[in-house]
Amino acid sequence: MTSISGLLSQGTTFSFEFYPPRTEKGAKQLMTTMEHLLPYNPSFISITYGAGGSSREQTLEIVKELKYNTRSTILPHLTCIGHTRNEIEELVNQYVDIGITDILALHGDQPRNSAPLTEGDFKFATDLIEFLRINYDLSLGVAAHTEGHPAASSYSTDLEHQSSKIRTADFAITQFFFDVNHYILFREEMKKRKVFIPIIPGIIPVTNPAEIDRMIRLAGGTFPQKLWEEINNASDQESKQRIGINHSIQLVKQLLKAGAPGIHFYPMNRWQETEQLLQYLDFNSH
Repeated sequence: MTSISGLLSQGTTFSFEFYPPRTEKGAKQLMTTMEHLLPYNPSFISITYGAGGSSREQTLEIVKELKYNTRSTILPHLTCIGHTRNEIEELVNQYVDIGITDILALHGDQPRNSAPLTEGDFKFATDLIEFLRINYDLSLGVAAHTEGHPAASSYSTDLEHQSSKIRTADFAITQFFFDVNHYILFREEMKKRKVFIPIIPGIIPVTNPAEIDRMIRLAGGTFPQKLWEEINNASDQESKQRIGINHSIQLVKQLLKAGAPGIHFYPMNRWQETEQLLQYLDFNSH
């Protein structure tokens, strides 16, 4: 299986991100979503990892299923917060044993609805990356925040922190954003700091402003006021969805024109909006 670094060297990628479901209903929804989206043969598929390993087994099972049943490269997320070195090593060994070539290395967030986690043996994502570099032959990715991490003390401080982290990786994937200029500016700021690895923009189809607003408050970022008003003033859900999808289509086109190395879609374990995007953008299922 070709690593993501290898895929990026061959041309423009497109990819999906799924998260382990917490309920039986969610599991059925994810299966249906995969049935609709996997025939598009994404370049790679990333699978998230719950805070402190709360979805560790579910993540591993989904990774195994996709690894054995798709032609796509699989990118497991790995957070180091709350984990010992031995726990990380045990999990990565399992990934390597089934042929995983890539890891998205993250610090991870504190859980929102339970007691805080201890830091663990790796204090920063860069510590995790260093450990993986020394002990494994893997292509390593990190997360990027085009508008700054929500916990950062200032934008300039955050740029320095992000550049030092991204510099250690083979590629980066951004949190979702809604204005192409956020991506272009961030990429330029990284280049100023001698960071030249591929930075893949993350896109989420906009059809439910309330849901997006909730996610923005957690992940940071801004939502275009004009788009917010257009969607909220639409007379019915079909009109809201059409406005949101059209915005996402234009954003993807602008990003590709600006030289983005790929597009990473966040379907939120739903297929309808993302499939519409793929069809409008002329991606063909097989």
